[in-house]
Amino acid sequence: MSASDAHLSDSSTTNAATAPDPPAAGTRSGGGLPRSYLLWLSGILVSLAGNAVFYFALGWAASEHGGTVAGLTLSAITLPRVLLLLVGGAVADRFSARRVLVWGDATMLVFSLALAAAAYHLGAPPLLLITAGVAVGVVDAFYLPASGSMPRRLVDDEHLPRALSLRQMGGQVVNMGGGPLGGVLVGLAGLAGAALVNALTFALTLAVLLVVRPRRQVPPPGRSGLAKEAVDGVRIAFRHPVLRPGLCLTGAAAGLLLPVTPLLLPLLARQEQWGAGAAGLLIGAQGAGMVAVTAFVVKRGPMGRPGLLSAAALALSGLGVLGLALAPGTAAATAAAVVVGVGNGMFAAHIAPLLLTATPQSHLSRVQAVLVLVQSLALLVMNNLLGALADTGGPTGVTVGCAVALVGVGLLGLSSGPLRRDRTGLAPDSPDPAEARAA
Repeated sequence: MSASDAHLSDSSTTNAATAPDPPAAGTRSGGGLPRSYLLWLSGILVSLAGNAVFYFALGWAASEHGGTVAGLTLSAITLPRVLLLLVGGAVADRFSARRVLVWGDATMLVFSLALAAAAYHLGAPPLLLITAGVAVGVVDAFYLPASGSMPRRLVDDEHLPRALSLRQMGGQVVNMGGGPLGGVLVGLAGLAGAALVNALTFALTLAVLLVVRPRRQVPPPGRSGLAKEAVDGVRIAFRHPVLRPGLCLTGAAAGLLLPVTPLLLPLLARQEQWGAGAAGLLIGAQGAGMVAVTAFVVKRGPMGRPGLLSAAALALSGLGVLGLALAPGTAAATAAAVVVGVGNGMFAAHIAPLLLTATPQSHLSRVQAVLVLVQSLALLVMNNLLGALADTGGPTGVTVGCAVALVGVGLLGLSSGPLRRDRTGLAPDSPDPAEARAA
């Protein structure tokens, strides 16, 4: 597909986004994922493991100085990331996503080594922790949009649902093990040791990126200025008939569903006196439901029309959240947590390939930047709002409110014709898997 300039009409954008692509080079027989994608994914998962360890170490070191320093350290990561995301997406689209990733890994490799040396000699003073947070946030603003666009650059559209589900499942496994590993490492070697491990993972990821080459080379956009190109990414994202409702669903999920497990569930457990062990079991049940769905999609492919299933998944998640809020005991709450995980997994496994495939190739990183920005802002606002409301009116009412809102947003999503009819990941002449199973 040829690159588009900043003045593509909505109709040409839609046609270009849905045009079929040639088969992926290096794809295994039987419709497997390209080896280049699997190699890139291995590097990304190694990097995620390093990040999980490092973020734990950074938060743990900051907590020693009290809540104010801990909050400033986390804000030092979030604020530059949010402010620079749109610029980061424009840079990746103009200068190549792969090149941005290479420079990002190289920068963080050097910074992590410098941080390890500084922490070894100075310990973990607040200024050093905040500086580390700013560095991570700035690099993330450029790295995340480029990284989010890479699956589309490495995998043909037919295999995107499986590719993204595999990435999601791998990320879940890494995150589950990253916290405990970070705790052990920090106990043995402190912040300096965690920074060294992070540097090693960046070195491995950098080596992978030097080998992997995208199969789709997209000419850069017209040189109209980075600010204008960044704004154009926002314009494309919110004028596209599929991207607009898809981003709205994603924002709703980030603001109403993602805070349930880390924020509202512990508050509910304390209120109902279920205990920390039961709370951990509920979080594990939610994770198990999510991994089960993503594993199914990895093995069998998409479960049906992605927009239809994404909207239905939010409604299903809302019912699970309602079950959590009203559960009379831990057994019922565990079953509800599994439903939340299944709905969350179904949503993530179908909305991600839908948005990535609908995006014009000339705007891949910029739309990914908009996606990350929507999620970040929704999560930032709703975490604080829901926490304050829970302090005022109790966690049960707030959780019920999230459940009702999720069901309502899901039903609104089902009313969107372009979203409901989209067949991303399904062959043009193949039956819808959901319809085939019903028949």
